[in-house]
Amino acid sequence: MAKLYFRYGAMNSGKSTALLQAAFNYEERGQRVLLAKPRVDTKGDDAVVSRLGVTRTVDVTFAPGDDVLSVFCAERARVRDETGSDLACLLVDEVQFLSPAQVDDLLRIAVLEDVPVLAYGIRTDFRTLAFPGSRRLMEVSHSLEELKTICRCGRKAVFNARKVGDRFVFDGDQVAIDGEQVTYESLCGACYLAESSGRLA
Repeated sequence: MAKLYFRYGAMNSGKSTALLQAAFNYEERGQRVLLAKPRVDTKGDDAVVSRLGVTRTVDVTFAPGDDVLSVFCAERARVRDETGSDLACLLVDEVQFLSPAQVDDLLRIAVLEDVPVLAYGIRTDFRTLAFPGSRRLMEVSHSLEELKTICRCGRKAVFNARKVGDRFVFDGDQVAIDGEQVTYESLCGACYLAESSGRLA
């Protein structure tokens, strides 16, 4: 039986880079992979964008409300028809933006379709609250792996602090894509509490 893997970490921990490396490793061995991401992640449009400068167009984007299992099965049939080979793996970037029901479909793909699913994302938002998709992944994944990065002080970073201009903000919508108006900084617990005057959630 294939497994559902959740590889998570704070911003700048190399999640997208690791996903692209995993895809390369499969393809170097002549195996087919399917790259996907949630449509709500508008950074890079229809591409996985690594902060190292590596990008790759995804094969499919999942809209809110999509039946992920059905979308996957349709893409799998297309690949089989076009190439005569099966998919070896599904890789999903920014998986925190999927709904719990869509995460359950990722589990179904691994268990019922026997295709490994490697899901990459962050656990919590800028207020330290779990994304619903990430919470569900923590509950149902076969394997959890933390990708690590460091805070500006040198400690392990665990939180994603949101900045508007040069100012940290701790209120607002859960989803605000990294870009011109909004940026994020990965912080350790001590630096996060210092910036937020000790508040959590």
